[in-house]
This record gives sequence, C-alpha cells and structure tokens, in this order.
Amino acid sequence: MNTKFTIATLSSQPETIAALANLIIDTVANGGSVSFMHPLAPEKATAFWEASLAAAGRGERVILGAYDGNLLISTVTLLLDCPPNQPHRAEIAKMMTRVEYRGQGAARMLLQAAEHIAVERGKTLLTLDTAEDEGAAGLYDKMGYQRTGVIPDFALKPHGGLTGTIIYWKRL
Repeated sequence: MNTKFTIATLSSQPETIAALANLIIDTVANGGSVSFMHPLAPEKATAFWEASLAAAGRGERVILGAYDGNLLISTVTLLLDCPPNQPHRAEIAKMMTRVEYRGQGAARMLLQAAEHIAVERGKTLLTLDTAEDEGAAGLYDKMGYQRTGVIPDFALKPHGGLTGTIIYWKRL
C-alpha cells in the first residue's frame, strides 16, 4: 500500500467542493457509474457536493478524501443517516479514484478509514452497491465484503447502456 497518500475528513470549503466536482466529472467521463450521466455539467457536480457536504455538516454522513500532496485523488462517503429501525447500519457510497491512481492503495485506505469511523459511531454493519460493469467489486471482495447478489439492468452506464448492480455487506 502506498503510504504517501493522506486521508482527511472533508468539509464545505470552496477548494474542496471544486476538487470533488472535478473528481466526479472525471469519474463519470471515464465510465464510473456514480449516479450521473456523461457529460456531467460542472454546475450539477458542484451542486451535488455542496448538498453532500452540507449533509456531512449536519452529521448525516462523513466524506473522506485521499490526497497526493495537495491533489484530491480519491473519495468515499459513509452514509450514517439510516432509518430508525437501522441505527446499527451505515452505507458506503461514492467511492471514486482518479484513473491514474487506481490500484495504488488510496481506495483501500479510504475504505479502512470509513470502516473505522463506522465502528466509532457504533455501526456494526456496512452495506454498499457497485456497478457490475467497471465497478469496484474487486476491491470490495479483497476487503472482506460479502456479495448478496446482482440486480440486473439496475442503472444506466454514464455513456449509455444498462449495467447490473452488485449488493455487498460487511459485519464490523
């Protein structure tokens, strides 16, 4: 694992929003299925991260970033705001890594940090989903997440066409 990356909890700062918007635009342009279609307008990307960071400010989620120096190279969101009958659970969302940094350990570091925070917050179960095509299934498999199954044709790929979604869980 690459130890040159630093992990930080992100907050609503203009430079952070701009970096996150750039990362999600890049991810979608490169086929990442993270709820948006290509081309992703900068205004939509910015609005998404403004709303997400506002939710983080309310304690509903934690957004983590991995940096190589001053460059945001990867992010993951830990969703904490589950229904009243699921206080023990959290969800992993919006795992994204710049293409040129994939396979270097940043996503693994982020996922470990998110798991640590979940435990600190009293969570005993994590869930997530990832695209069957070009998703992060290999990472989740290596990190001990259990596949529940695949929902076929769950979402559109950023450049068109349908992809299935793999559902995962992990006890902490």
